[in-house]
Amino acid sequence: MSETQSKSSVKAKIQKFGTFLSGMIMPNIGAIIAWGFMTAIFMSPNGWFPNKYVNSFTSSMLYFMIPILIAYTGGKNVYEERGGVVGAISVVGTIVLGFPWASPVAQGIVYPTLYPYAANKSTGIPMFLGAMIMGPLSAWCLKKFDEKFQGKVKAGFEMIYNNFSQGIMGMIFVAISYFLVGPLLVISTIWIGHGVDWIITRHLLPLANLVIEPAKVLFLNNAIGNGVLVPLGIQQAAKVGKSVLFLMESNPGPGLGILLACSIFGKGSAKSSAPGAIIVHFFGGVHEIYFPYVLMKPMLLLAAMAGGVTGTFLFSILGGGLTAAASPGSIIAILLVSAKSAYFGNIVGVFGSAAVSFIVAALIYKMDKSEDGGDLAAAQGQMSQMKAAAKGQAAAEEDSSSAETTVASYKDVQRIIFACDAGMGSSAMGASLLRDKVKKAGLNLPVTNTAVRNLKDEPGLLVITQEELAERAKEKTPSALHVAVGNFLSTPKYDQVIARLKAASQAAPEAEIKEEKQKQVDKLAKQKQFDFDFAAVKEVDFIRHDQHRGTVTMASSMFKDAMKQAGKKTPVKAVRINELTNDPSHLVIATPAAAKNLAVRYDQIQVATVNDLLKTDELKGLIEKLK
Repeated sequence: MSETQSKSSVKAKIQKFGTFLSGMIMPNIGAIIAWGFMTAIFMSPNGWFPNKYVNSFTSSMLYFMIPILIAYTGGKNVYEERGGVVGAISVVGTIVLGFPWASPVAQGIVYPTLYPYAANKSTGIPMFLGAMIMGPLSAWCLKKFDEKFQGKVKAGFEMIYNNFSQGIMGMIFVAISYFLVGPLLVISTIWIGHGVDWIITRHLLPLANLVIEPAKVLFLNNAIGNGVLVPLGIQQAAKVGKSVLFLMESNPGPGLGILLACSIFGKGSAKSSAPGAIIVHFFGGVHEIYFPYVLMKPMLLLAAMAGGVTGTFLFSILGGGLTAAASPGSIIAILLVSAKSAYFGNIVGVFGSAAVSFIVAALIYKMDKSEDGGDLAAAQGQMSQMKAAAKGQAAAEEDSSSAETTVASYKDVQRIIFACDAGMGSSAMGASLLRDKVKKAGLNLPVTNTAVRNLKDEPGLLVITQEELAERAKEKTPSALHVAVGNFLSTPKYDQVIARLKAASQAAPEAEIKEEKQKQVDKLAKQKQFDFDFAAVKEVDFIRHDQHRGTVTMASSMFKDAMKQAGKKTPVKAVRINELTNDPSHLVIATPAAAKNLAVRYDQIQVATVNDLLKTDELKGLIEKLK
């Protein structure tokens, strides 16, 4: 095995393990946030409105509800509902050991000599670690047991076997978790907690961002954030009402600074698309959107690390912290789950980290002597390859299933699902983008999003997923139609999907197809001669999109000036393709490639095709005929 393959294998194992851990936490983030809200509002004495009665049952949520949910989810991920139930049963043994006042460890009964602080009756241990171990472990054992014995059950006795095997396995594992696993977890959890406290008191925590920020760009953010920092953060928040650990991975400041620097000092398509990316990143919480900008200039990792270290340092010294996980990592989510005493520290930390990353990124951009500032599309492709390499896969071809993606294969599609690791964030935004395209195209198809692990094989399903997850998606849904993309937020494949869906829904006999092609030829001939219904034209449009936003802005400005000099008053605008209405009042000036996309969506608008948007000489005849 080569060194490169060895590194890819290590990345694959780390990311797979992190995905497994985050797969237990992510579905239950809502429950964690609910507990965080109640802690922030009612916790005594630091809440907004301290209430000992409400505060009394937040401990039940912390010590019982959340671990049971995590254990159930972990078991279900391994062996569906049967695994989920036995996982929820098995974790109760560790929960009892960690519960304050009542636990044998707190009373000094179980292993009191292993750790003297275990006798502290006022301190409990939320058993998230126990849930993340016992849930999957017990479900896996039940799965193996069923594989060996379920097929040997006589007809008519299936229900007896299913119920009693599940109950007996649950009984066995709840005993194992109480007498064997639980005591060890109590001791190790206490040591881990003290280790974290030691790091925080010595202000060494910011150094962790030297690893966290590069790891995010390598798509290990779920492994670090939800797999490690969130469980530790909950344990710390249970003691002091807040935790800075929740902010270390979710802090949007470093990415904000990089995108701001790019929007001011960057070049080419990266500069033109950065302002839009800022909104999605900072307010939407989708950090993935700034990764291509870093990959385009790897030196920007220094800006991300400097911003991350600064943010964590400021959070620590100014008393910042959250009561629960901020998911997604949006400034809105951070403010909603900030502790009462931590707003100042959190805001200063976020914007302080943004300022530092902006300064470092600005210096990097100013030192850049290239003319175009790099290729954002190539960086997005590199991002896909790195994500694929992290899972030990080769990057997919531009069309990963060319044999499957013919127009005919789309005729049976009844539902579209976007699938990603967690089923949130970028897949939700990708589904939103395609949902809008589906609506504009007049297609009546539901578009939803989910996690890859939750996919179920069903007829008429079109699954859209990231390239590095394509194999897993195909394993879960072998009979579905699959499309793999590099980036949910920016890909030409959405237009291809819409074109094929529309073509499949309007399948015509061969004679009609030839007639339609001839109409297109005639239409193009008229376009070249600018033979349009100028009386109907109320607006001239240029199509604006992220890859060529600067070019389109300049072209529309030049055309507007030419119209003004000619004394014409028809308004000229740069708009997105989905902002048009399908009627002849729009005269769109577009390149041949853009004209093809327009033809897929609209059949009533008028399109003037030109080879170069910036050469107004080609459009003089058009200007003369406009009002």
